[in-house]
Amino acid sequence: MEQEVGLIGFGEAGSTFARAGDWAAAAHVYDAKTECATTRESMLAAYAQAGVLPALFMEDALDGVDLILSLVTADQALAVAEGAADLIAPGAIYCDMNSVAPQTKQAAARAIEAAGAHYVDIAVMAPVDPARLNVPLLLSGEKAQIAEARLRALGFAKTRIVGADVGRASSIKMIRSVMVKGIEALTAECVLAADAANVLDEVLASLDASEKAKPWDVRADYNLDRMLVHGLRRAAEMEEVVKTLEGLGTGAIMTRGTVERQRAIGALGVMAVPEGLGAKIGVVSSHVIPAEAGIHLATSRQEELLGDGFPPSQE
Repeated sequence: MEQEVGLIGFGEAGSTFARAGDWAAAAHVYDAKTECATTRESMLAAYAQAGVLPALFMEDALDGVDLILSLVTADQALAVAEGAADLIAPGAIYCDMNSVAPQTKQAAARAIEAAGAHYVDIAVMAPVDPARLNVPLLLSGEKAQIAEARLRALGFAKTRIVGADVGRASSIKMIRSVMVKGIEALTAECVLAADAANVLDEVLASLDASEKAKPWDVRADYNLDRMLVHGLRRAAEMEEVVKTLEGLGTGAIMTRGTVERQRAIGALGVMAVPEGLGAKIGVVSSHVIPAEAGIHLATSRQEELLGDGFPPSQE
């Protein structure tokens, strides 16, 4: 017998998954837009086109259903979980597939589990289009194994359990986004300035020439090494980069953050940098400095060291 699914949210992710599988006819779908007079008809038309079962209210989607997929906007994820907790059947599996902080998912889990249901933290690790049901999913929570079996029955082909603690899957996604989304933001900051200065081709060619493919553990080890040794000099250089970008009028919000991070780590004054990424992380983590104090200390340290015969900063 085909398993019934309660699907909360029918935006890009929810509608893509429902259309990609052969379970649309067993999907009871609720989206908050059905409760709004101006969007109700368009949502009902979208449900009909996808062949799913329409639910005008959340209780209609959850009634008697023991597998729920939550795919809403990040700002609504906790409120939806708290609302579902008042309606969910005891023993049901609530799969929170939203991109939110682990703390948000832990709060949602408390609400769901207080209602006698089971909460599973799921991180969607790639765009749902074009991957659809082949999108990689990370699962964590006490009932992750049960949820994985149910999701595989729906056709999700790339699932992996990463632990029993709610928040572990979302931590992986959120922290990975520091790099992935950060690189996107840095890319925008870099190319906008390069274009404004009419040096875009030269900058891109220089990046191609200097970029050498390395595993991320090697790259992270090297980057922390450079910051521990040359952070203050790099911060001073990046201050000039800020001036450059602000002079072009293209914005320097990411670069100002780079100045602060380079300066804070350089200000630790580590004279003998240890071998290995873990050891370097340990050094930085054991010298956590409040942001304002770190900037003040770094500025003093920079004034002390600049011009003292330190070797010049190297890329």
